[in-house]
Amino acid sequence: MDSNELGALWDRVFGTQPAPEQWLVVVTATAALIAVVPNVLWRLTRNSITIAHEGGHGLIALCTGRKLSGIRLHSDTSGLTVSRGKPTGMGMILTAAAGYTAPSLLGLGGAWLLTNGRITLLLWLATALLAVMLVMIRNLFGALTVIFTGSLFLLVSWLTSAAVQSAFAYAVVWFLLMGGVRPVFELQSKRRHGGAPDSDADQLARLTDAPAWLWLFLFHAVSLCSLIGGGRWLLGV
Repeated sequence: MDSNELGALWDRVFGTQPAPEQWLVVVTATAALIAVVPNVLWRLTRNSITIAHEGGHGLIALCTGRKLSGIRLHSDTSGLTVSRGKPTGMGMILTAAAGYTAPSLLGLGGAWLLTNGRITLLLWLATALLAVMLVMIRNLFGALTVIFTGSLFLLVSWLTSAAVQSAFAYAVVWFLLMGGVRPVFELQSKRRHGGAPDSDADQLARLTDAPAWLWLFLFHAVSLCSLIGGGRWLLGV
């Protein structure tokens, strides 16, 4: 690849793209809402939120100096991230807290990129993160799920028009923002009925002596504030 081709690739990835029409932003938001609210669709689309959830655990584990042993994604939309290191302390606390907050914070970051016209950059960053995550997947279903998702991002970023890329990127970010909210309410409901005794909130309660409900409140605050803030950015209000 010569310098001209490298320059063109640089401009393509790091350059800015025009914002879509307002109607398209609203349509993609509606599509994301439809993907999150009905139970029949949520059972399928929730796998994407699980990817972000477990990826959040894994990324923060690495950033805090823990050794990431592997990630598993299951067909029931659950997942498991295993890391090794000190069983207590800030690294473990941040790793445990990263799961339920990751989809919403990724959506917020994506909304910031989109409002700055970085549509292609967002697609490429997502593809790169999925490729890195694939290396740490330790089961077949998880590998197939990540490969499918990463391939979709790659194909859209390489083979489709700017309009399609824009619609896809906005739909993905809306989905992360909205999809990050529902799992926290689901966890709260499970705990109210005596389920999920070893949830992230309960693990954090044992690590910090702060009650699990306080961690649930934090998860709610992050997800709802991200949705409101990111939604305002995307809608331009």
